Amino acid sequence: MNSEYQIQIAGFKHKVDNFKELMEKINQLSDECTIQLLNAEGIAGYEHLLHATVHAINAFKRNENIAKDLGLEICVRASAQRQISKALNILGIKEGKMNICAVAVDCREDIINKLESILDKRDNNVLESNEKILKKIYDISDEEIKSAGSIENVMVERTSLLILET
Repeated sequence: MNSEYQIQIAGFKHKVDNFKELMEKINQLSDECTIQLLNAEGIAGYEHLLHATVHAINAFKRNENIAKDLGLEICVRASAQRQISKALNILGIKEGKMNICAVAVDCREDIINKLESILDKRDNNVLESNEKILKKIYDISDEEIKSAGSIENVMVERTSLLILET
């Protein structure tokens, strides 16, 4: 699954005091690229997020996107939801302490450093999947995990199935 786009992924621990202000700062950074912040609790690892991002990009290329912008499409694909409201409910940023994963598509190489100045503490450990939380969020059974080999594989499969339904 290759993409000619530059995709950067990083994790952060951050306390969101004012959602609107945070998004204004992120939007200032993303003038010529796409930056999407997601609740890391609903992400099943780096490969899951990379897979969802590439599928979001490809959906736009094929004119099969669900959302109107690439950032939101990444959220929809990563959550394996067809409804934007459900995707935002699962992966949306909320006020308070959060583990956040940031996806940057076609941004300058120093974008992660710039995000760190806004999102405080960079911590890629937040990208590691928490099976207990993910099972609850996505209603995943032990049998499904066993069949797929890992919870990350389950989420990659669900992302792929979303594509087949488009």
